[in-house]
Amino acid sequence: MTPPGHDLHPVTQVSWDDAVAFCNWLSGPGWKYRLPTEAEWEKAARGPNAQIYPWGDVWGGDRANANNTHTGTTPVGAYAPAGDSPHGLQDMLGNVWEWCQDWYDSETYAQITAIQDPVGPTVGDGAVIRGGAFDSPLRHARAAARNWDYPFKRRANVGFRVIAQSIAEP
Repeated sequence: MTPPGHDLHPVTQVSWDDAVAFCNWLSGPGWKYRLPTEAEWEKAARGPNAQIYPWGDVWGGDRANANNTHTGTTPVGAYAPAGDSPHGLQDMLGNVWEWCQDWYDSETYAQITAIQDPVGPTVGDGAVIRGGAFDSPLRHARAAARNWDYPFKRRANVGFRVIAQSIAEP
C-alpha cells in the first residue's frame, strides 16, 4: 500500500527478487519486461558523452535528491527537466538506488577495456544497485558509482526501473 501523499514517489521496500518477479508478471504476448543491465543503466544515465552526472560534469544540488537534501524520497520527475539524462530519463541519480539485472563483482569494470553493452556476472552474493539515493553522500550520486545489496533485502532507499522489450511473435 502506498503511504498517503506518496502516490508519485518511487516504489521502495522492494527486493531484487520482488523486482524480477514483477517484471516476469508484467511480461506477456509481444513484450518482455526486465531490469536494466548495469551497462544499460550507466549508458542511460551518462549519455553518449559519458558525463559524470546525467546533466553534465558539474554537480547541481537542484537537479537530484541526494546528500540528505530531503529526509526521504521526492515525487518522480521533481527535478525534471534540469536533472534529466541526455536520453530524457528522470531521476537517474538520487531519490532511490535502482536494482540492475547483473550480479555484483568488484572487478567487472576493471577487467573490461571497452564497455560495449556487456552483460555482467550471472551469479554472485549480491545484485547491483546504481544511482545513489536521497541519503547517499555525493560520492555515490554520480553515474559511475556502483554498489550492491543482497537480492532478498528490502530497504527504504532502494527501488527499480523497468526496461520494456518488444519481442516478435512466432
